[in-house]
Amino acid sequence: MNIRPALSISAVERETGLGKDTLRVWERRYGFPQPTRDNHGERVYPVEQVDRLRLLKRLIDHGYRPGRLFAASEEEFSSLCRACAAKSVVEPGGGDELVSHAIRLIKANDASVLRQALHQAMMRLGLQGFIIDVVAPLNQAVGEAWMSGELQVFEEHLYTEQMKALLRQAIGNLPPGVGRPRILLTTVPEEQHLLGLLMVEALLVLDGATSISLGTQTPLLDIQMAAMAHKADVVAVSFSAAFPARQVAPQVSHLRQLLPSEVEVWVGGTGAQRVVPQPGVIVLATLRGALEALEAWRDCGHGDHPPVSHDQR
Repeated sequence: MNIRPALSISAVERETGLGKDTLRVWERRYGFPQPTRDNHGERVYPVEQVDRLRLLKRLIDHGYRPGRLFAASEEEFSSLCRACAAKSVVEPGGGDELVSHAIRLIKANDASVLRQALHQAMMRLGLQGFIIDVVAPLNQAVGEAWMSGELQVFEEHLYTEQMKALLRQAIGNLPPGVGRPRILLTTVPEEQHLLGLLMVEALLVLDGATSISLGTQTPLLDIQMAAMAHKADVVAVSFSAAFPARQVAPQVSHLRQLLPSEVEVWVGGTGAQRVVPQPGVIVLATLRGALEALEAWRDCGHGDHPPVSHDQR
C-alpha cells in the first residue's frame, strides 16, 4: 500500500514555502487547510492538502491573490494551474527540443537514457552553454510539468538527482580554480535545494574563480567562520521558491552583518527576488547574473584572473 504520512506544520512550511502564520490564517479565514491533530495535539496535514498548498503557492508566486484562488471552483482552479504552466515558455537557445525529450524520459522513468541524453548535450554544447541553455529552462519545465500534473513528485526528484550527479561529475573534471575571487557557496539552514548552487559553481569555476562549496544548510555562524578560514572574497547563497518567503530577507541581513564589509554577499535562486537591495549584497537575478557579478568584482580592481579556455565555455 502506498500510504504517505501526514506532515507537521514545520514540514509543510519547508515543503511549500508557506509560513506557519499564513497556514493558520488561511485555516481560519478560508477553512483550508484542514489539519488533524496528532497524539500531542499538534497540527498534522494530510499529503493531499500539502499537494494543494504547493499549487496555491505557485499560483500566488505568479501573481494570483489567495482570495480569488480559494473562491474558485475546482474547474476554475485547474484552469488557472494550466494557464500558469503555459506561461512558462522556454526561451530559444538550442535546448527546446532536448527539454521536451527530457520531460518524456522523466515521465517514462528512464533514468539511464535521460542521463545519457543530458551528458551528450553537455558534450555538444559545452558546460556553460549546457547550464544556461538547457539546465535552466529544463528546471523550469520540470517544475511546471509537476504543477500541471504531468509529473509526480518522485519523478521530479528523479530528474533532480540525475542532474545533480551529472553536474558534480562535470565540476570534478574541471581544473580546480586558482584565481580570484575566492567564492564560498552554500545555503542557509532549512534550504535543502542544491541544484542551483551546483549550476552557479560550475559557471564560476569555468571562469577561473576559486570555488569552495559547503553544500546545503550551513548555520550562519559556520558560514562566517568558513569565510574567514578560506579567506573568501564572496559568500554566495541560494534560496529556492520553496524557502519560506518571510525568512529570506532576515537571513541575508544577518549574514551580511556577520561578514566583514570587504566580503560581498551574492544571493541567487528563485527566492532571491524577495531580497531587498542593500550595500554589500548582490542579487543574481539570472545565471548570467553570476557571471556579470564576477566580472564587476574584477573590474573593481580586486585582482587578475587566469585566462579561460573558450573550448570549456
